[in-house]
Amino acid sequence: MSVIPEIAISSAKLPKKGTLVVLCDDKAKMSASASEGALGKTLKSAIAAADFKGSFGQTLRVMVPQGTDLDDVTVVGTGKQSDMNEQSWLKLGGKIAAAVSSSAKYAVALELAGKDGNPTARQVADVAQGIQLGAYRFDKYKVDKAVKPKHKSIKVTLIAKAAAAAKKVWAEQQGVTNGVMLARDLVNEPANVLTPKEFAKRASELKKLGCKVEILDEKAMKALKMGALLGVSRGSRNPPRMAIIEWKGGKPKEKPVAFVGKGVTFDTGGISLKPAGGMEDMKGDMGGAAAVTGLMHALAARKAKANVVGVIGLVENMPDGDAQRPGDIVTSMSGQTIEVINTDAEGRLVLADALWHTNKKFKPKFMINLATLTGAVLVALGNHHAGLFSNDDELSEQLSEAGAATAEKVWRLPVGPEYDKMIDSKFADMKNTGGRYAGSITAAQFLQRYVGDTPWAHLDVAGTAMGSPQTEINKSWASGFGVRLLDRLVADNYEK
Repeated sequence: MSVIPEIAISSAKLPKKGTLVVLCDDKAKMSASASEGALGKTLKSAIAAADFKGSFGQTLRVMVPQGTDLDDVTVVGTGKQSDMNEQSWLKLGGKIAAAVSSSAKYAVALELAGKDGNPTARQVADVAQGIQLGAYRFDKYKVDKAVKPKHKSIKVTLIAKAAAAAKKVWAEQQGVTNGVMLARDLVNEPANVLTPKEFAKRASELKKLGCKVEILDEKAMKALKMGALLGVSRGSRNPPRMAIIEWKGGKPKEKPVAFVGKGVTFDTGGISLKPAGGMEDMKGDMGGAAAVTGLMHALAARKAKANVVGVIGLVENMPDGDAQRPGDIVTSMSGQTIEVINTDAEGRLVLADALWHTNKKFKPKFMINLATLTGAVLVALGNHHAGLFSNDDELSEQLSEAGAATAEKVWRLPVGPEYDKMIDSKFADMKNTGGRYAGSITAAQFLQRYVGDTPWAHLDVAGTAMGSPQTEINKSWASGFGVRLLDRLVADNYEK
């Protein structure tokens, strides 16, 4: 795997040897400490000679003169200080990671010019998170030494006046960062490695953080009459699993909040076989379950003061001789019957039983499910927003605010009784697809039939969990989308 830098935070003076990173604003000004003495003179000359503007993310590597033990200095532009926000500090960390990726050890002077030049504890922690997320690569299966990481470990020291407070913030932020990387690892893994059974095993490792984890096997799900989920798994030799993860950090009798994830570890489409082109990407059809697992890691690692349940339904959708057929009718755990029009509309069948079980067993304050559910959401929103569907305005607003804060953005789309007609069936209570039009909406409408009166939101992350645009903090095919979003939702609204 890629080498994730180890972060230390210190209030010490600038180092006199090794590799140093300093910041420079849009007026080509550095902090006082970086501008002093021979080093400051060298940097000012280099900045002037290179016509360095200090625009955000611009970098300049400076070879230092004789007489100093520093190997080199990298100047990174921050742009206009007044324009810096939470996302800017995160992205800055990613830019720093990219600029000094060849270094095994370096220090970053987190100080800017002017009276507001010292970043807050949270901003220092955001830089640390940006460095680690920006350094993430999934290369565990590469054996070519030419593409292997140059260093076995990388040590980074962030130098800031708010070091003492920043260490405390980073101790929590580190758990969230690891949750994102766990989600990325799960989505990036090939399907021959990450079967439903293996996924459940990895979810069970959250016990080490204090979570309670229960794994339901095929026999247990049959006993619970989860006919919708089990119908999807019929064609696979890899048996299904459901993982139920509980974190109890709130008051003992307080109702939990619940997150439910679609975990189709590989989706061929079943009998309604997908085209061959791009089918390899369907190893990522468990992006929702990965996000829920990463979120539960984040909440447990930072000791969130909330009661939280994460439920993931894990299946593989294959076209075996025993696979369910178009036209089959299955009975969900709720007792409602479903006519399977298209076996490639399988994720909603998995979620139907997972949502019903979660609601019945835990009676949560709300349920949010995540799923790489429809290609239609890509047509509507592309790769920059997840589709949001909900029966509750307050929950939707909280999700939108959390999305704006973390840049894991959501966009609300409608649900309503007029769309119900599109999934009515002649032979069963409903059918599992409403046809070509409003595909994301009818999928959400289907799921809504399994939540009752519980506040609920569905996030369609087909465009954001995998293959999304590369950013300063994500150079991976799998983004880990949803972990930071939902962690912020819990932190801002459901912890006391």
